[in-house]
Amino acid sequence: MHILRRSGGHALALTAGLFLAASTSFAAAAEPEQVTIRFLASQGGLAAHELADALGYFNGTGITLKNVGYAQGGPASLFALASGDVELGSAATAAVLNSVASGNDFIAAYASNGINKTTESIFYTLDESPIHSIKDLAGKTIAVNTLGAHLDYTVREALHSVGLPENAAKLVVVPGPQLEQVLRSKQVDISAFGYWQKTFEGAALKNGPLQKVFGDTDVLGEIAGGFVVLRRDWIKEHPQAAKVFVEKSEAALEYARLHPEETKAVIAKVLASRGENADIAQYFTGYGVREGGKAVTRDLQFWIDILARGGVLQPGQLKAEDILYNPANFAVAN
Repeated sequence: MHILRRSGGHALALTAGLFLAASTSFAAAAEPEQVTIRFLASQGGLAAHELADALGYFNGTGITLKNVGYAQGGPASLFALASGDVELGSAATAAVLNSVASGNDFIAAYASNGINKTTESIFYTLDESPIHSIKDLAGKTIAVNTLGAHLDYTVREALHSVGLPENAAKLVVVPGPQLEQVLRSKQVDISAFGYWQKTFEGAALKNGPLQKVFGDTDVLGEIAGGFVVLRRDWIKEHPQAAKVFVEKSEAALEYARLHPEETKAVIAKVLASRGENADIAQYFTGYGVREGGKAVTRDLQFWIDILARGGVLQPGQLKAEDILYNPANFAVAN
């Protein structure tokens, strides 16, 4: 009996030890990977992943966001991503597709912004200007934040829609904070305030009326305007972190839709911390994406078809489902 008791005690101790070891091993396995995601910010606004970070959505996930500067526009952001200077980029859909077609193996992670009835890019001229419609754009000078991105391709599609050559208007690059200034000083005929620049637009309208020529929804309908982009090899290396990053960013998009006033307060706080004008946060009108922040195939396919029509892409060269992020495509095998 004594021997049996000792044997049983040893068995219990062994079992407890094994359980403790298993628990420790499980805890270690459950510990999230520590990943730093570098990115370039945009003046006057906050990307959804920045909002998610400010709301604490990445706490305990192992993900750390690091702002390493500003991007003048989407193409510059994609260039930084391709060169490995950052882990994510953000650009208009057409710019993303052009970059992929050029050989960059990028994945459209989540829709950064979109256009709808309340959030759209608007092309303004001075009040009482003779420019009233898309047909009046021929020969005019239009200020946009960058070339080769959303506003550039929106102008091309607008001109095409009324039978004008896609290069009938002249585009000049002007940073967002100066769009109102160059328009009111008549250095340009039209200033285009992108859907992501509603804060600058609101501030401009507060200073006096401007005349709307058209909005991008008039040409494109309701659609995602751009995407936050990750490299495919990075997602493969960090599949769980990528999944969490996208889910939390989409959750922030939904938070902004449901809590617009609270979102404005967060944006103001972050802009102030970056030394920017926090007052313009009051003009934020939302991210313009669908409920839940989810992108759909049309968001990419619409532009794929347009680029193919213009000869930039070959028919069938790109497929939306190959570019749009799907966590199932990067699932870790058990």
